[in-house]
Amino acid sequence: MYHICVKKPVLSYRPLFQNFLQKLRKFIDCGESDSEPEANADELDNASEHSLEESNRESSEVSSSFSPQETGSGDSVAWPIRPSLFPNIPPYIHFNTHDSEVEFKVPGKRHFKWKLSTITPVIVRKTLTNSGFVLVRSEFTRESNQWLGTWGKHMKSPMFKTLKDSQKLNHFPGTFQLGRKDRLWRNFQKMIAKFGYKEFGFLPLTYILPQELRLLKQSWEFRSGCGEMWIIKPPASARGVGIKVINKWSQLPKKTSLVVQKYISNPYLINGSKFDLRLYVLVTSFDPLRIYLYPDGLARFASAKYSDDVKDLKDRYMHLTNYSINKLSSQYTANEDANACQGHKWTLSKLMEYLETAGVDTKALWKNLQSLVVKTMIACEAPIVQLCEENMCNRYNCYELFGVDVLLDENLKPWLLEVNISPSLHSASPLDAHVKGPMVQTLFDMAQFHLPQRLAMQCRNCPPCYEPKLYSTNLTKRERSKHGVYAQMENREDYLEGVLKDLTGDDVRQLVRAEDEFVVKGRFEKIFPTSQSHKYLNFMERRYYNRLFDAWETKYENKREEGIALLQSLCAKKVHLKVASPSTFSKSSQSTNHSEGNIQPSTEGQSYPLEEILQQTRITNGVPN
Repeated sequence: MYHICVKKPVLSYRPLFQNFLQKLRKFIDCGESDSEPEANADELDNASEHSLEESNRESSEVSSSFSPQETGSGDSVAWPIRPSLFPNIPPYIHFNTHDSEVEFKVPGKRHFKWKLSTITPVIVRKTLTNSGFVLVRSEFTRESNQWLGTWGKHMKSPMFKTLKDSQKLNHFPGTFQLGRKDRLWRNFQKMIAKFGYKEFGFLPLTYILPQELRLLKQSWEFRSGCGEMWIIKPPASARGVGIKVINKWSQLPKKTSLVVQKYISNPYLINGSKFDLRLYVLVTSFDPLRIYLYPDGLARFASAKYSDDVKDLKDRYMHLTNYSINKLSSQYTANEDANACQGHKWTLSKLMEYLETAGVDTKALWKNLQSLVVKTMIACEAPIVQLCEENMCNRYNCYELFGVDVLLDENLKPWLLEVNISPSLHSASPLDAHVKGPMVQTLFDMAQFHLPQRLAMQCRNCPPCYEPKLYSTNLTKRERSKHGVYAQMENREDYLEGVLKDLTGDDVRQLVRAEDEFVVKGRFEKIFPTSQSHKYLNFMERRYYNRLFDAWETKYENKREEGIALLQSLCAKKVHLKVASPSTFSKSSQSTNHSEGNIQPSTEGQSYPLEEILQQTRITNGVPN
């Protein structure tokens, strides 16, 4: 059974409250400082739906209706927004660049609050302040929960239920299934057992200790004459903490929680040094799955020349490529030029140029990297979708940037090393800022923040604000029926045309979000779904939304204007605003999306017993049982 999030009903205006607002507006102007009096936050939230309907004009009017205003200091202020491609959709907040010399001056700046965390990167802070946001530590403010977004650590899945409808967090529930090294391997283990090494054999053979100590011992003895090396890692560490390479059983801690992984001892070398790739991957939705890959990640080099001699196993500067480790080496050379192939950190685009001059087929390599990323997300998406269904109250709250680390062997086969769910956005060097600055600005635009509802209550002539109907998970009876029919179809040909006929309000909402997202993707490349990505659906549970997007991309990928025109006509008729009542038992993810049996609610990842998974699938000496 899934948890259904039921929000408090919106209260009607009370005469006293109306009178209070009339008096309040005489003193409040949206350009004034935060020290001005404010209405009670809860009352404003309750009253905002009425105001929203009054202000919800067509987004095509936004750019002409909201012109810059003059403040008392003579500065020009304007709403930092971009219109939707579609009518009757409120505009989205447009973000400035981190290095802009002109800071956005926002009329309703006191409502542009961003909650700081202990890990909010400097480049994120600069992007936000340049975009007109006020950075707050919510525990010290009068309005402790009136922020629009935050960039922080992953939190326990049930905590996502505490997010307000119009707040965004840079994580999805359950992505520890990707970020924890033990969970990542368990998910891959299942995919290997089901689809074979040919499809999912790009994560090195792994054992989880202490549960699989006996299995590791058997494998170790079987391979003992080969002189193989193993790399040991804590299951939830980052930045190289606790990692070392070993080749003797006596070097292995036996009672500690560890991930023991076959070491890739034949890496591709440049100038005699080992390197890895940091790929930046943005997921804006897990159901439907939408994945974007940024083309300009990082190539991070070990600071010592590589050797596979056992006497060099303890040299961390040789075997590990983490920047946090190698920056401490006396041999480390920084690269301040984003356009140069020098030092121990290059941009990914420059690495590809270097490889191309060396005769490498970089187009084929990039396709292999794209495939690795898609399959990695698919390997873990089933448990993540389940936790999203249980803990997300709407489709607005979440997006996530992942750091996917990849090693190339001497044959240029990509090997997945790990997935970071809070990748470092450290940007002290010009090279880092060159890569991460534009990426951060673009991903915030793609996350599609709306103006908060309470803004309409306090600001004159404000644009349309957040509309909860657009992000509802509730389905009408007709929509549930359509989901059930098309999710159960066996063959792709059966749903490819029919699913796009007579689009429902829920269909339109899904497609509109994706198109508004796609138009501002900048340098991000959409790698799933595309017109060619349907082959990956064979590795996934049959889900209605993935089939809807498969059909949409197949038909409209090369003629997007035609698809957009269709959605514009439906939005003009307000088809997308026809939403099932929250009181109806109609959560969109209810069993209509799943093709195999009844999936039971999951348990939070770090407490879920690994023994239960061990009983499901085993891999001994590299062969699935």
